Amino acid sequence: MSQGNRQSLRCSVIVPVYNGAHLMDRCLGALAEQTLPPSQYEIIVVDDGSTDGTAQQVMSWIARHPDRQARLVRQENAGPAAARNHGAQVARGSHILFTDADCAPVPHWAEALLGAFQEPDVVGAKGTYLTDQTGLVPRFVQAEYEDRYDRMRGQDRIDFIDTYSAAYRRDIFCENGGFDPTFTTASVEDQELSFRLAEKGYRLVFVPEAQVKHLHDSTLADYFRRKFYIGFWKALLIRWHPERMVQDSHTPQVLKIQMLLWAGILGLLPLGVAGLFWPPLAWSWWVLGGLLLLFLATTLPFEAKLTRRSWGLALIGPVMLAVRSIALGSGYLAGTIHFAGTPPGTDQPVIPGWKRLIKRAMDVVGALIGLAITAPFILLAAVAIKLDSPGPVFYVQVRIGEHGRPFRMVKLRSMQADAERRLEELIDLSHLQEPVYKLPDDPRVTRVGRILRRTSLDEAPQFWNVLRGEMSLVGPRPEEARIVALYNDYQRRRLAVKPGMTGPMQVNGRGDLPLSERLRLEIDYIEHYSLWRDLAILLRTLPAVWQGKGAH
Repeated sequence: MSQGNRQSLRCSVIVPVYNGAHLMDRCLGALAEQTLPPSQYEIIVVDDGSTDGTAQQVMSWIARHPDRQARLVRQENAGPAAARNHGAQVARGSHILFTDADCAPVPHWAEALLGAFQEPDVVGAKGTYLTDQTGLVPRFVQAEYEDRYDRMRGQDRIDFIDTYSAAYRRDIFCENGGFDPTFTTASVEDQELSFRLAEKGYRLVFVPEAQVKHLHDSTLADYFRRKFYIGFWKALLIRWHPERMVQDSHTPQVLKIQMLLWAGILGLLPLGVAGLFWPPLAWSWWVLGGLLLLFLATTLPFEAKLTRRSWGLALIGPVMLAVRSIALGSGYLAGTIHFAGTPPGTDQPVIPGWKRLIKRAMDVVGALIGLAITAPFILLAAVAIKLDSPGPVFYVQVRIGEHGRPFRMVKLRSMQADAERRLEELIDLSHLQEPVYKLPDDPRVTRVGRILRRTSLDEAPQFWNVLRGEMSLVGPRPEEARIVALYNDYQRRRLAVKPGMTGPMQVNGRGDLPLSERLRLEIDYIEHYSLWRDLAILLRTLPAVWQGKGAH
C-alpha cells in the first residue's frame, strides 16, 4: 500500500471465522456494499484454524473482487479473541471495526460507527442486531436484544460493547492488549475488554444505526447452549470485575432476579416431589407456587413488548425467559466451580467482591460519623464565608469518579466567586508539562478560604458524596474533567476505584507532590489494595491535616 493510500484508509474491518465457509459470501458481500468509499477501508478475514475450506472460500471471493482491499490472515485455532487481536495487529486503519462471519452489515454500517469518533473523547462504539429470520425463537432473540438496546438509548456513555458490531480507536485497543485470549470461545471476551476500558474512564458510546443482520439461534437447544456458555465464562469475568455483578449498561437487573427465582424453584423442587409422598413437606408446593408467580410477575414488562410484536411471541415468552434463567444460572454455577481458586490469566480485580462490601460499609458508617462531627463546624464556616466575601457557601464542581463517571463534588467555598473565570489569567492549561497543577499562593483564595484549606475543613461536605456512593473515605483524589482529558493510558489507571476524601497523596505531602510521585503512590495503592491499608491511611490523615504540609 502506498503512503497516500495508507493516509486515506479510515478503518480496517476485521472478521474472525472458524469453519464458516458457508457464511463468508454473505458477510463479505455486505461489507463490499458499504457506502464508505472502497479506498477508505480494508477487510481483514482472520481464519482461526478452519478445517472446512473457509480459507479457499475467502480467497475465491477476494479474487472475484479485485476492486476491494481485502486479505486473508490465517492462524492456528486459538479462539475468536486471539483472532481479532491478530487482525488488529496487522490492520492499517486508524480505527478497527469488528463484525462476525454470521453477520451481514447494512450499507451505512461502517459510516455510522466511524461517525461516533467525530467526538474526540470517544474510544469505542457499539452497534445493533437485525434479523430477517421468521421463526419464533430467532424473533424472540431479536426482541431480547432490542429490549437491551432500549436500556442503552440516551446514555452518554456505556460500558458494554459486543463484537458483532463494534469499533475502537486502534491505538487505544492495542495499548490495552485487545481481547483477553483466556476466553477461548465466543462468550464474554468483548464484555471483558469493555469493562477494562470503562474502568479507565474511556468513553464508549451506543450507535443504534450501526446495524448488522444476524443469524440468531434457530432452536431452543441452540439458545440454551449459547446462554449456558455465556453464564460459564461470566463466572470468570465476574471474578475479574466483581463490581459488574451489581450493574452494567447492557444487562437488565430483572434478569438477575429471575435467575435467583429459578435457583430457588429448582432447589425446592426435590422437596416438592418428596412432599407428594411425605405430607410434612407438602408446604414446599406453596413456596414453589409463590416463586413461580413472582417469576411470572417479573416477566410482565417484557411480555408487554412481546405482545406488541405478536401473540405468538408473547405465548412463548415466559418459557424462553425461564430457559434463559436456567441456562445462565447453571452455566454460572458450572463456571464458578471450574474457575475456583486462582483464575487463569493475569487479570485480578482491583477490589474483590467481599472487600468491596466491607469498604462500602466502612464508607457509610464513616460518612455518617463525619457529618455528625463536622456539622457544627460547617455551620460556623458558612457564616464566616458569607461575612468574608460575596458568593455561595458551597462550591459544587463536576469531578471524574470511578470508571470515568462524572459527579458533582461539594466543598465549602474557599475561593472568590469568579475563580473559574480568572484561572485563564493565571495558568495556560494547554501548555502544562503535566496534566495537573497547583498554585501555592493562589490569589483567588479568600482569607477564610486559607483557614479552611489549612484545616481541610473545606473538604468536610464531601462526606455527603461518600454517603451517596460517589466517593470513598480512602482513594485517589477526584480530578477535574479537563485534567482527566489530558491523561495518558497509564495515568487513567487511577480511575479504577472510587476517589477518596483522603488517600496516599494526602498523607504523603498533598499538593507538594509532583505528578510522577503522586501517580506512583496512587497506583501502588490500587495495585496492592487492602482494607488494612485503608485503615492505616485514615489513621495517618489527622496528623497530616494538623501538620498542614502541602495544603494549598
